[in-house]
Amino acid sequence: MTVQAKTMDVKTMDVKKTQQSVPTVPKEPPVPIGKKVRDFLGDVKSELKKINWTSYDELRVYTKIVVISTFIFGMGIYVMDLLIQTSLSVLEYFIRLISG
Repeated sequence: MTVQAKTMDVKTMDVKKTQQSVPTVPKEPPVPIGKKVRDFLGDVKSELKKINWTSYDELRVYTKIVVISTFIFGMGIYVMDLLIQTSLSVLEYFIRLISG
């Protein structure tokens, strides 16, 4: 028996010589923590001034709407629960009546 040797051609990747290193930018000196905090709080204060706050009357009206709608939806859920409980009780009564 003869064993034949199989040869494979291996292709290597050519490295591109056109790639250049990126020039480094000098880093800025570190900023003290206290200055960062003061800048942040100043930015927060200026952003809060830009907010269009609702008036007291609008806030009262919206609060009433939320409370009333929550009450109505809660009552709706309560009524649906009562209907489901009643229908299940009636169904249970008929099943017990039929079975014995």
